[in-house]
Amino acid sequence: MPKYSTSKKNMIKFVIFDLDGTLLDTMEDIAGACNHALKMCGCPERRLEEYNMLIGRGIFNLFRGALPEGLRNDDMVRKMHGFFVPYYNSHICDRTRPYEGIYDMLDRLAGQGVSFAIASNKYQEGTEKLADLFFGKYGFRCILGQKDGFPIKPDPAIVHEALKAVPGTTLDEVLYCGDSDVDMMTGHNAGVKTAGVTWGFRSREELEAYSPWLIADTPEEISRAIMAEK
Repeated sequence: MPKYSTSKKNMIKFVIFDLDGTLLDTMEDIAGACNHALKMCGCPERRLEEYNMLIGRGIFNLFRGALPEGLRNDDMVRKMHGFFVPYYNSHICDRTRPYEGIYDMLDRLAGQGVSFAIASNKYQEGTEKLADLFFGKYGFRCILGQKDGFPIKPDPAIVHEALKAVPGTTLDEVLYCGDSDVDMMTGHNAGVKTAGVTWGFRSREELEAYSPWLIADTPEEISRAIMAEK
């Protein structure tokens, strides 16, 4: 059973979601695009399971992690970027799908007046495209991805930027949900509650190390925990 506080003093009104590994299973499409870029750069492709640890730290860190150790330089990263982005944009939802129970969770929370945002380390164009394809009807307050000149997670700036979309909301009324250590650190650094989800790309043990407010094995557990606060 999930463990969470039942204090009603600061009800959760705003939920900020990570995207890859939290709302959407994007693994195969990201891996396919990255392997395409590796092949075009004359490098060996990575196995699908290796991407569990490569995804989530921003596109340039993805490339550095995927490249052979002796080729992790800026020139190769730029080459990877040039091959990856157009390919991924064309194949962004070949196999990508929402995790089971995500829509039911969003429906229940929206019915309770909870607002949503996305804060991802995926590049902005890709984040917006997937959000529009799969979650357009929910009216997310903001869709934030990686942008030039803006720090990536676990820097808390993306959470503070999201909060601008809900004036008057306090940190105690915010929950940040994600599937990785990066997400747990992001929420902690921003001073908001965090929820670690176990259906994504990382392990329960990785999430537990950061003592989040909630560890959820299903999306239903997130909505149940939030509604218990009301």
